[in-house]
Amino acid sequence: MPSANISRKNPLNLEVAEKLHQMADLLEQQQSNPYRVNAYRKAAVTISGLNKDVGKLVETDGVDGLQQLPGIGEGLSAAIYEIVTTGRLGQFERLEGNVDPHVVLRRVPGIGKSLASAIHDNLHIDTLEELEVAAHDGRLASIRGMGERRVAAIRANLASMLRRSQPESATGNFPGVALVLEIDSRYRAAAAEHKLPLITPRRFNPEKKAWLPVLHATIGNWHFTALFSNTARAHDLKKTSEWVVIYFYDDEHSEGQCTVVTEGHGRLRGLRVIRGKEAQCDSWYRLRNHRELVDQKINLVALP
Repeated sequence: MPSANISRKNPLNLEVAEKLHQMADLLEQQQSNPYRVNAYRKAAVTISGLNKDVGKLVETDGVDGLQQLPGIGEGLSAAIYEIVTTGRLGQFERLEGNVDPHVVLRRVPGIGKSLASAIHDNLHIDTLEELEVAAHDGRLASIRGMGERRVAAIRANLASMLRRSQPESATGNFPGVALVLEIDSRYRAAAAEHKLPLITPRRFNPEKKAWLPVLHATIGNWHFTALFSNTARAHDLKKTSEWVVIYFYDDEHSEGQCTVVTEGHGRLRGLRVIRGKEAQCDSWYRLRNHRELVDQKINLVALP
């Protein structure tokens, strides 16, 4: 039983493997793509069978070392790295409905309690991915006390924490406005018809009711998970049945997320838009309207 001996020598391997198994179980319960479920299970087996401590592997070789392991791609290596370095898995907590945005933001060096509240309340930012985009597009600099040097330091810290040098919007690793808005539409329609499995959020749920619908869907090479926002701000503004948080990942398990809301002002008022991508949404709606107008003209010409 060599694997048992290995496990006893490397308790951290067992801890990481257990969290990966828990993630797989949660995804399976929520009727996620079997491919994704199996990927987490296989990663758990790989980590539990390592003949060296995964913590030392991360310390010496970082994320690149993890990606050299069988079946461990970019997304899974990021998950394992997070477990090893923090003892937590943010994806798991999000899908459990147990994430506090203020705590998430305070994980970034240089962001304390008051600054985290200012960022969340003024920019409506809930995740590190959204914070990274705001740090690059100028919105973070609008927060009081955010000088150029501080913003640059936060950008550098986020690049290290998220293990990439550019924000998601700059890398092109985004499914596109049309796909995200399609998932948003599917989710809200299915939730309204009570066709989705319900999860029991731990936050803002004193009665421990299963009320939060979750959707897992695949379109092309993209895999999506959608849930209504369960943040303090969403509850305060009574937007828990309007704001939709969408997590997405590709076949390499490179993950990202965004929030879709109903625009309250301007030319896009009343339309569904993706936070941080209002300009792209504007262009997409213009193109869609133009195509609809062209189709109407073609149909009129075709009439006898």
